[in-house]
Amino acid sequence: MATPADDRSRMLGGAVAFGAVLAGLLFLVGIAKENWWALAVPVAVLVLFVLGLVFWIGWTILTVQIEAEGAELGAGPGGAGAATSSRETPAETSDPGVDTGDSGS
Repeated sequence: MATPADDRSRMLGGAVAFGAVLAGLLFLVGIAKENWWALAVPVAVLVLFVLGLVFWIGWTILTVQIEAEGAELGAGPGGAGAATSSRETPAETSDPGVDTGDSGS
């Protein structure tokens, strides 16, 4: 049984689909009539939309508030911040394919 919210969502989906078909038809008619506005308007809308997204991402990065939790960043050895532990020795963190001279014999 469909709820009123489901019915409203279906109506909105139908309106969006109808609008897309109508916009596509207008675009094709404009192209057929060799009207340069038929290309200029959609391209301008697309470019402005993408630039708006880029601005929004940049604004979000610029204004994000970061609160460090736990140990202060950059306090660990090697400049890796809290990502490394001071208990690790170089032998533990070295590449397994590299012989460190510590063969244990």
